[in-house]
Amino acid sequence: MNELVYPRERTLAAITLVIGLLIWLGLIVGTFGVALIGLALGFVLYLFVQSALIAHIKGNGVELSEDQFPDLHAQFTACCDRLQMKTRPQAYILNGNGGLNAFATKYLGTQFVVLMSDVVDAMDKHAEGVRFYIGHELGHLRMKHLSGHLLRWPALWLPLLGAAYSRARESTCDRHGLACSESPEGAARALAALSAGAERWEKLDVNAYLRQANHSSGFWMSFHELTAGYPWLTKRAARVMDTGASMPPRSGFAYLLALFVPYAGRLGAGFGLLMLVYIVGMLAAVALPAYQDYTVRAKVSAAMIGSQGAREALGNYYQSNKKIPESLYIAGVPSQLADGTRLQLAPKQMVLTVSTKQGELIFMPAADAEGRITWGCTNGAGLKPTQLPPSCRK
Repeated sequence: MNELVYPRERTLAAITLVIGLLIWLGLIVGTFGVALIGLALGFVLYLFVQSALIAHIKGNGVELSEDQFPDLHAQFTACCDRLQMKTRPQAYILNGNGGLNAFATKYLGTQFVVLMSDVVDAMDKHAEGVRFYIGHELGHLRMKHLSGHLLRWPALWLPLLGAAYSRARESTCDRHGLACSESPEGAARALAALSAGAERWEKLDVNAYLRQANHSSGFWMSFHELTAGYPWLTKRAARVMDTGASMPPRSGFAYLLALFVPYAGRLGAGFGLLMLVYIVGMLAAVALPAYQDYTVRAKVSAAMIGSQGAREALGNYYQSNKKIPESLYIAGVPSQLADGTRLQLAPKQMVLTVSTKQGELIFMPAADAEGRITWGCTNGAGLKPTQLPPSCRK
């Protein structure tokens, strides 16, 4: 059954899982375990949302069985057997409200395949088409696409990678749908119904439709596919007609642009760009103040080093004379350093103020039992605590 797996899916699955786990590990270690709470809350939220979906399916759908729509049930069981699925999921039909679709889901170990009524009606005279949709959704369950999503979640937002993994999964599931169909053309027509609609698909010229895949090599076509979770339908149809079919190469410049757009799932590249703007804005809001503090801290550190001689001279004067000098001049200290930094002395406590363009750095003395002076420092006017040199913040 390896031929049912799209060549790059397993590689992309491993990469996203490893990256996702590393990011979660970094978050857990970096937040001292707080991220574990977020992970647990995310799982609880997932269970709550899934419970609502499953309740909706069971409460409003029609379960397939030997007694209820036996023709569809027979096609479903045949497809399960073809895909060697020993444990059969529960299958339902749900009102699609005009949408041609189907989906697979799971809840606490129980698997479900849901066919929208519109797709079943559209394929009423095309049994292969129904089997294609069934096989496609069974493919998601057989390949465990619904497991480990939370662990991969941080990696799935990454540009190119998340979208590539999603497209690979869809291509794998198309192969599962093909395996349940009797012919490649039947599978291609089932996919084409998503384009042509519930009635027109029967009159579709399949070969002409497949040739449209040649239009996908342009810049914008390439870019929007690279940021999307589904390959273009024309490509999907061409691949089920011939699993080894070569597709037109994508624009290299499209990769460069897509590299900066986070994957946003079905919301598309537009939302991905909004996410990029948001992420850049958040990083800027954090990084710019941090960078400004860093540059100020570097300059203040230079002033701290430059005024070291002044503090030593004041300490030596106090130790030798057992009193505080009345001025800097008496202690032999200049009031201005070579770089323009100004020094001021408060004679009562021998507090030294180092005034820089960035703000004031204040040094406060303390004498030990032998009269030796040590200096502590704090921020003064114009200087924030985060801009103090590391030795002042101990």
